[in-house]
Formats: sequence, C-alpha cells, structure tokens
Amino acid sequence: MSAGGVHELTREAARRVAVRAQLLSAPRPTDVLDVVRHLGFLQVDLTRVVAHHADLALWSRLGPGYAPGDLEELLGDGAVVELQALLRPAEDVALFRADMDAWPGEPPLKEWQEDLADWVAANDGCRRDVLAHLRAEGPTAARDLPDTCEVPWRSSGWTNDKNVMKLLECLEARGEVAVASREGRERRWDLASRVHPGDPPVPAEEAHVELARRRLRALGLARPRALEAWHEPYDVRHVGEAARVEGVRGTWRVDPTLLDDDFEGRTVILSPLDRLVFDRKRMEELFSFDYQLEMYKPAAARRWGYWAMPVLDGDELVGKVDATADREAGVLVVDAVHEDGDWSTARRRRVDDEVDALGEWLGLEVERS
Repeated sequence: MSAGGVHELTREAARRVAVRAQLLSAPRPTDVLDVVRHLGFLQVDLTRVVAHHADLALWSRLGPGYAPGDLEELLGDGAVVELQALLRPAEDVALFRADMDAWPGEPPLKEWQEDLADWVAANDGCRRDVLAHLRAEGPTAARDLPDTCEVPWRSSGWTNDKNVMKLLECLEARGEVAVASREGRERRWDLASRVHPGDPPVPAEEAHVELARRRLRALGLARPRALEAWHEPYDVRHVGEAARVEGVRGTWRVDPTLLDDDFEGRTVILSPLDRLVFDRKRMEELFSFDYQLEMYKPAAARRWGYWAMPVLDGDELVGKVDATADREAGVLVVDAVHEDGDWSTARRRRVDDEVDALGEWLGLEVERS
C-alpha cells in the first residue's frame, strides 16, 4: 500500500484478485450452497446450447463433483430461491425486504417509478384477485391466473399487453409473490410468505452496506460507483479499500482479504454470462480480453460463435470455445477453439483436457471439427 493509503496493484495482481474472488483459482471449492452464498447470486438464463448458465457456472467452480440435480435440490428444499431472475441464498431475502417494503423506491421517485406505482394502483382489483387465487390454489403459472386488469400494460417491446406477467413482477418486487418453482421455462408463482423465509427485514442502510460488502467480496475489485444492474441500490464506494491498477485510469475498491501473493491458477471454461466476464468494460480493463456474446448477431457477423465460451488459464483470459451440446446424438460438438495470441503446447493441452472434462460432465462424447 502506498503512503496515501491506496493499494498499488500490477495488472497481474488485479487479475488474480478478481479470479480468486470468483472462486476460479485452485484449489476448487467443494460445497454448492457455500459457492452460491459466496458469489451472492446466479443469473437465471434458460439458454441450453451447452448447459444452463447456473449449472455451467457451478461446474466451472466445483468441477466433476457438481451435478445439476444439486442446484435443483437446493431450490426444492428452499435453501436457494429465485428473486427477480437471480438465484440467491434464501437467507439473503432479509437484505432486500426493506427495499420491497419501500417499492417502487425511496422519494423522490423518478418518473418511471411513479408511472409503475400508478399502474399497479390502477389495477389493485386484479392484484387482489391474483393474491386470492394463489392463497386458495397454491403455485400457479401466470397463464392460469385471472387477468382482471382495468388498465392494460403498454410497452413498445414484447411485454405489451402482458398484464398478469408484468403485475406479477411488480408484486415480486414488492415482496407479495415469489417464484415457487419452474416447469421448463415457465414460472409457477405463489405467495411470498410461503416461499421466502420469515426473517425480519434488515434496515435499508445496513442492508445496502452489507450487500455492497458481499458484492466486493465476490468481485474482488470494482469501480467505486459502478453498478451491475439498473435496479441495484448499492455500490462499493464505502466498503473495502482504495486501489489503483497499473496502466488503468481511475481508482478502484478492493477487498483487502484477497490481496494474497500466493496464487495457484487453473484452466476453466466459462459461461458467456459468468460474472468474471459479464461486465465487459471491467473485463477489458483488467484482462485486455476481446469478447462479446454473439447469439443475437446474424451468423455471418459472428467471429467466435453463437455461444462461444471464454477460456481462463491461470489469471489470463486466453480464448473462446465454440461448442454445442447435441443431446440426441450424444455428442458435444466443438466447432472451434479460438486462440488469442500464441498458445504454448502446454496451454493447448490444458484447454483440451478441460473440454474433455466438460463433455464427461455432460455425459457427451466430444466431437472436434
């Protein structure tokens, strides 16, 4: 640390903090729930080109000791819950309860927040009908709930006229309903009191500080005021310690418990939505890695592939694996392994071994193009 109380980090040291924080160094963690608790959340994404994001993220950390049924079991027994399309440890719901009670936010409200509150108030009759149905019938898909909205939901996007779905998402943010389970891609909703633990809410200011602390623990290194999602009411400016990264402008906050010179890396194939790479600007600043998720691009415009997975080797992001799981044929088709820079024979072998491990975990034979 410099005399001014700011940690001066080399780019390599900063990368190692980020990798260690995301549980992607060696040795591997061993407990699924502990991993979810440390990471804070797993994004719900039902794309299954190779595997669902949450499963792939857990396999990247736990390795062959993880099976998708492990996460399903945690969801089934209520240890993990889905909250606003994120899988979180159930006990963490208490950290969001104060924000739920203050929905759509603390005054002064933005115009969109006022519009949302007005729309829900205008459809209070439908809200009561939905809650009454859930109280009587239990978990129910949105399509089976009564649509008695007097004011339709208007949007220029695909949610236009999706009255019940939008109302349910508002009621979820208010802490009135919760996702009880999923059947395929379809959510089944129930009263939040039946899904979430009954722990008392943590006061908002205290909760935001704790969430910021956990966020920094999971990222290792973050910009003081940067947020990962539009609805986050917290940043990391008041937690951790100040840091500067060699060759990168501006200041960061770092979790000082992760500043350890002892680092043992490993080779990891990551989900395109993995938190190590999800913030593309941070990824470029720390890892100098050129990457985008290309599934929304026309095929002719893709450089790496529809669901190309970033490759971590030690503390460096070094390439992408373009692969597809063909479950009917029983194969993991590897269309390409894109190498960034000059790979050594040893690196190429490590990545090949990890591709083989991915195929074994999926129960598929690896077929290389």
